[in-house]
Amino acid sequence: MRIVLGVGGGIAAYKAALLLRLFTEAGHSVTAVPTEAALKFVGKATWEALSGKPVRTDVFEAVETVNHVRLGHEAELVVVAPATADLIARAAGGHADDLLTNTLLMAHCPVLLAPAMHTEMWRNPATQANVALLRERGVHILEPAVGRLTGPDTGPGRLPEPEEIFAAALALVIPQEGASSEEAAHDAADRLSADRALEGLAGSDLVGRRVIVSAGGTREPLDPVRFLGNRSSGKQGAAVARAAVAAGANVTFVAAHIDVPPPVGVDVVRVDSALELREAMLAHAPGADVIVMAAAVADFRPSERLSSKIKKRDDAADPVIALVRNPDILVDLVRRRDNDEPRQLIVGFAAETGDAGGSVLEYGMAKLTRKGCELLVLNEVGADDAGQERVFGQERNSVLILSRDGGGSERVAGSKDEVARAVVRRIAREVAQRTGAAQHGGTSQ
Repeated sequence: MRIVLGVGGGIAAYKAALLLRLFTEAGHSVTAVPTEAALKFVGKATWEALSGKPVRTDVFEAVETVNHVRLGHEAELVVVAPATADLIARAAGGHADDLLTNTLLMAHCPVLLAPAMHTEMWRNPATQANVALLRERGVHILEPAVGRLTGPDTGPGRLPEPEEIFAAALALVIPQEGASSEEAAHDAADRLSADRALEGLAGSDLVGRRVIVSAGGTREPLDPVRFLGNRSSGKQGAAVARAAVAAGANVTFVAAHIDVPPPVGVDVVRVDSALELREAMLAHAPGADVIVMAAAVADFRPSERLSSKIKKRDDAADPVIALVRNPDILVDLVRRRDNDEPRQLIVGFAAETGDAGGSVLEYGMAKLTRKGCELLVLNEVGADDAGQERVFGQERNSVLILSRDGGGSERVAGSKDEVARAVVRRIAREVAQRTGAAQHGGTSQ
């Protein structure tokens, strides 16, 4: 396959050299088209050695071959990595001031851009508008990775790893090896769904907003060794925090016990018990635009924490553990919000089971009314008919997003990242509606 690899002028250009090698080792014919700025990071000799082809940057080179027209016309795939803020802006504006932008204008094959820039550049409304415009025109744009940038800063803006770009690029033009046409169509639908999910986050109303996300299960100490806990892994809360970062929010991640690493790009606050979680949430809530209570908070805790381990002795009776009720953190957050910050959006999570007294949905709606938050993400927990856990520790999830204002429930199923993106898109819509109501003198409740 004939591939044009465009290279923008960013420090991540060195990763494009690795991407070029992946393409050539897979048997593809690659023409590297760096910008002049890119050559300041990785020289022309490197691109020529890896591609086996001459490297040109200007429309007046190889004029006899009409190079500025031929490259885009003959290409079967165009990949640009890194795509800098400047290059994205020039592509969106239809500029043709060097060989790469001419090639982009001529290309009638799939085009994939892999952005890389500082977080503030990526989140800037100008960049987001350019990205949205290019996507409307059919250009495929990856989300930048989240992590350490050139300096000490951390956030979205890193170039995805070459292997990820390689896989995403070939997925646009080559069905997965060995897959049937039905499977290939299914994979394509999944990719399109993921693209749309990411597009729904980029440039959302969460850019620059302060979002607090709690996750994981609390542990209620009984003695120096034992505690009361729950099955929560923290995966869904971590996925929500990750999606909020991708949407441009400044995220504080309040983590109880979690089985996964905290997402990159968040401020992490560690807690253990329900009382510690309550203290942390109330401390960070002032000034937050959105609060997401995804943590699994123990309803009860031992009435006292013993200073020594409870001994198992044959000559002693079995211990009786007295429990007391933990405070309702979600209700406390709503009460504080109602007094001080009426425009703050609060989202609760609820794990429910149905019983003879009512269905999961009925219990969920009652809980939404009782808690007073704007949205409630409802999980049905417990084992399914095959004896497998439905939610805790699993990679997939199915939820109902319930709204206090009667906007109707929304069922979402998929991986926990897909569920998280749907939740964050719903949050962004709610934030936009509340902001619009406030600007027009309406109620924010």
